[in-house]
Amino acid sequence: MLRRRTFNPKRQLCPTEAVQIRQQILAPQIRLLRYSGNPEHKRNPGDFGLDPPSAPRPGKTLCDQVEIYSRAEAVALLRGGFQRGTFSAQERDGWPQNVWAVTDRGEPLEAQLEGPGVYHGYPMPEADPFREKIVERWTGS
Repeated sequence: MLRRRTFNPKRQLCPTEAVQIRQQILAPQIRLLRYSGNPEHKRNPGDFGLDPPSAPRPGKTLCDQVEIYSRAEAVALLRGGFQRGTFSAQERDGWPQNVWAVTDRGEPLEAQLEGPGVYHGYPMPEADPFREKIVERWTGS
């Protein structure tokens, strides 16, 4: 499997002091939130309605590896990222460019904005140093 050697150095969590204000601004939009999924990050298509159904690509992390098989699960994790303030400082059209979450098993996930309120996500590679920041913010430690 190909391993990524560099990660986007521009990723930044929303500053702690700005999280509550951003959450209040984003609150009305959260009900419009959607998860589109990406066939490159799925071995089993589950109920994601992907086209093509699944097309895992070498070097891509797979949602299957962290046992995420349903759109409802993905949306719940995405909403959890908004609730816990694990979203990026960077925005596009009023939406955070990235939202991060951590599964019950402690696996950090990253979601990228595709369009207004539409995200696709994937497990963060183990070599990504940003994982630690996400787990720290998520757990509050």
